Amino acid sequence: MTRTTVAVIDYGMGNLHSAAKALEHVNADARVVVSADPETILSADRVVFPGVGAIRDCVGEIRRLGLDQVVQEAAKTKPLLGICVGMQSMMSHSQENGGVDCLDLYAGEVRFFGNDLKDGEGEKLKVPHMGWNQVAQLRSHPLWNDIPDLARFYFVHSYYVTVQDDALITGRGEYGVPFVATLGRDNVFAVQFHPEKSQKSGLTLLKNFMQWDGSA
Repeated sequence: MTRTTVAVIDYGMGNLHSAAKALEHVNADARVVVSADPETILSADRVVFPGVGAIRDCVGEIRRLGLDQVVQEAAKTKPLLGICVGMQSMMSHSQENGGVDCLDLYAGEVRFFGNDLKDGEGEKLKVPHMGWNQVAQLRSHPLWNDIPDLARFYFVHSYYVTVQDDALITGRGEYGVPFVATLGRDNVFAVQFHPEKSQKSGLTLLKNFMQWDGSA
């Protein structure tokens, strides 16, 4: 039996070690490689596109290393999982850092939660949105297998994704405003939360990804 290979894209941004360890944990037979080499990434069976930090730095490094084309190609050809800023980078544009053009895989904008964010009772909410929050599953998807609706995941973000095509949205969160928690189309799935930090539900999602053939 051939071992499945998953490449974690390394562009110097994000805790790649914890993501790689979580992938190894959910599929001990898999070969997990952390790499910035386009050939290595595109020869893998699956690709994970993580990210933390300022989006200008993330997108700048992705482009400097020529990995923007790698992400575009992976999005056409194999199961691809975007995580946190990796997901935000897939949009057209972000308000962060005075405005940054992103990779434009999907028409959408990344917006700031705001300095006067309040919950339904009028209580002020802190930004960044940090901690556990529920995700409402808006449509069925193989990556939701064995994960209950409104399961909690771990978030750390000051900016949130909006999309022009609501059909992209597979899960929604709420933090003062509704925001896209997960999206998916064809062989691409992306999450705003950190599955590697989200205990059982997060590890189940990663396990589902490692078994996913890229069909919705």
